Amino acid sequence: MYRVSVRRDLIAQHYLTVPNPGPEGELHSHAFTVEVELSGPELDEYGYLVDIDDVKAALDATLSRYRDETMNELVEFAGQNPSVERFAREVCERFVEAASLDAPQHVSVRVWEDDVASATYETPL
Repeated sequence: MYRVSVRRDLIAQHYLTVPNPGPEGELHSHAFTVEVELSGPELDEYGYLVDIDDVKAALDATLSRYRDETMNELVEFAGQNPSVERFAREVCERFVEAASLDAPQHVSVRVWEDDVASATYETPL
């Protein structure tokens, strides 16, 4: 199985909407790191699983929606707690829509909200 990953950083804001969120219930920023990993068993005629430049472009386009925004104000989080888990799913789904993915069979998006905590969403393609 081949795996290719790309990382990008962004800053976005949110506040948690669960009962008793503590300080996380106040508007605050995170310096998120987002990593997309694509995997599949076959390479194309050029020896690539994916074109890394295409993956970078699709991820940059996806993250531009969230960069310097308050997630709570975005329609995809309306009525939802904007957890890092939900953020990982939203990035994954939007990335898949934006990318040209012929060879990979699986995608995983891991979002780090700081140096020690992350959440991952993965799906077959």
